[in-house]
Amino acid sequence: MFFSKNLFPIYKMRIKFIIFQISGKKTENYYCMADYQQLILLFAGFVVVTISANHLAQYFKKIKLPLITGLLITGMICGPFVLNLIPTTSTLDLRFINDIALAFIAFAASAELYLKDMRNELKSIKWMTFGQLVITFLLSGIAVYFLADFIPFMQDMDTARRIAVSILMGTIFVARSPASAIAIINEVRARGPFTQTTLGVTVLKDFLVIILFAICINFSDALIKGQPLDIGFILKLFSELAISFLLGLLVGKFLYYILYFRIHKIAKTVYIIALGYSVYLFGYLLKDWVFVQFGKEFHIEPLLICIIGSFWVSNYTRFRYEFIKILDDIGPTIYIAFFTLAGASLSLDILYKVGLVAIALFVIRLITIMIGAYIGSTLAGDPPEIKRISWMPYVTQAGVGMGLATIVEKMYPEWGTSFATLVIGVIVINQIVGPPLFKWAIYKVKENHNRADSQEFDGVQDAIIFGMESQSVALARQLNEHGWVTKIVTINKDVNTEEYSDLSIHYTEEITIDTLNEIEAYKSESMVFMLPDEESLRVCQLVYETIGTQNMVVRLNSHYNMKKFIDLGVLVVNPSTAIVGLLDHFVRSPQATSLLLGMEKDQDTIDLEVLSPNLFGLALRDLRLPSDIIILSIKRKGQMIISHGYTRLRRGDWVTMVGSNESLDKMSLMFSNI
Repeated sequence: MFFSKNLFPIYKMRIKFIIFQISGKKTENYYCMADYQQLILLFAGFVVVTISANHLAQYFKKIKLPLITGLLITGMICGPFVLNLIPTTSTLDLRFINDIALAFIAFAASAELYLKDMRNELKSIKWMTFGQLVITFLLSGIAVYFLADFIPFMQDMDTARRIAVSILMGTIFVARSPASAIAIINEVRARGPFTQTTLGVTVLKDFLVIILFAICINFSDALIKGQPLDIGFILKLFSELAISFLLGLLVGKFLYYILYFRIHKIAKTVYIIALGYSVYLFGYLLKDWVFVQFGKEFHIEPLLICIIGSFWVSNYTRFRYEFIKILDDIGPTIYIAFFTLAGASLSLDILYKVGLVAIALFVIRLITIMIGAYIGSTLAGDPPEIKRISWMPYVTQAGVGMGLATIVEKMYPEWGTSFATLVIGVIVINQIVGPPLFKWAIYKVKENHNRADSQEFDGVQDAIIFGMESQSVALARQLNEHGWVTKIVTINKDVNTEEYSDLSIHYTEEITIDTLNEIEAYKSESMVFMLPDEESLRVCQLVYETIGTQNMVVRLNSHYNMKKFIDLGVLVVNPSTAIVGLLDHFVRSPQATSLLLGMEKDQDTIDLEVLSPNLFGLALRDLRLPSDIIILSIKRKGQMIISHGYTRLRRGDWVTMVGSNESLDKMSLMFSNI
């Protein structure tokens, strides 16, 4: 048999045809339209299963389990051992999805490795990576070797094969999950040296583990096939890595031109996915062609090629952010398909037999991570309190580890399925245990920056305006006319407060937490920022983390800073576009715009919080509303909901309504808890 078992049937036939033509040998008609039709039907069925898996997996998030766990379990249920919606033959025919996903995983892992972001914590990152990569790899590999008699598929192996399997498993145990780490960091808005070191180590380690895997897979293959580990093997390995590196730079160039040309984002996404898949197809073609022509095996490493190409684009071109944005947008779809197929490919009978072994390997991996992290943290000179928890961020595993396991499964079908099943079992446990540990560590070092809990409404509508100028004065007076208690905070000591005797003006040299406490900022329902963007952002972050005021509004000076405010949930008013937008609404809907802006005589809009127990659970259609009151929207737990007559009010809902001033006063009394 001249051809790799890694190729799924149709492309295997096509590549056979091409190679035999190149080699001048007789060819057969390997092409069959029925094969394509079968693949299309299989793929269409798998798409339906994947969509269902995505919806079912959302329920796992509600019980605080990772989405990947839900996808894997759903894949298992749809697989050949339960519902058989994805039979064993189908998982083999759909292996091209694995290749696409693996290329994408390599792109995504390397895209996050941005060298400039790692400079500040370079010493800690360097030594922690050493501890995790070297110590964990060696200790876990040795542990697996000595546990071989307890691992079913390793019991009958000779020493060489046991060493090969131990090396491969040790390599996969080093892999981490950048996506999970970033998700947790974003969730708690973590910032600080501990977080920066963790992110740098996580991304760098996955970059290096793919290179380590490329070396170990060649070394293991030589052990399994009984090839001598002489100078010839070293030269062959070096040449394979060198060619993979050069091809990686070429892929980087292709990625550059895909991002360079002004084409639709969807087209760029398709080209990037096709490029990653082409790397795998080229690797299969090259391997089989070399074997037919020279009778020798020659492997290039597609994962390494993709990771080098992505690294070059991210660090040495101006398209890093666009590249990451494309990967982020298509990522969920790729991961859903990959993890669902991985779950369907699991042999549940084997998983049942090795369940206890998976737990034992999880414990071994955990211990080796602790040792490696402690050594790395000690070499970096970290304080004792950091050393004790330095291992916690590195437990979680996901895409990279699972991707490497599927590569081993394809290369060694006689025991690869058992290998992959055991490794995925360990990954699932890591995925459940790891995220809570990382989150706890962030809280322990106090690098979390969550929104503080805001105080309940005290019956008085308070507003604070930061910045003293004509617009802030006009706004304060207008709010006062509508019954608000408004304060202006200024750092301009030249303000003559006697000119504004009708306003409450507070001077401070610097806006700090003490300043906010002095002006009783915790009582305010709204804050408006009319400061320079940098100062507004600093105060917004301070308010977000210490007071938790829900409604913050900023007047933006530069559109480059918009995302920073939006990430904090701040409402942004951009003067350069606000007037155009307002005029647009006046042209298209003058009556509604005048009404909402309070320009109609004796009419206005108001936001009211549901505080009265008499309203809890009451449907909107059952409210005794004045005839001139219209409910515009309801905001619940920070989210706008589509309301109708049967929508029931809940405590803490914010209801926006429009009507006459007299009727709005009545509604204020109805909604209050007085």
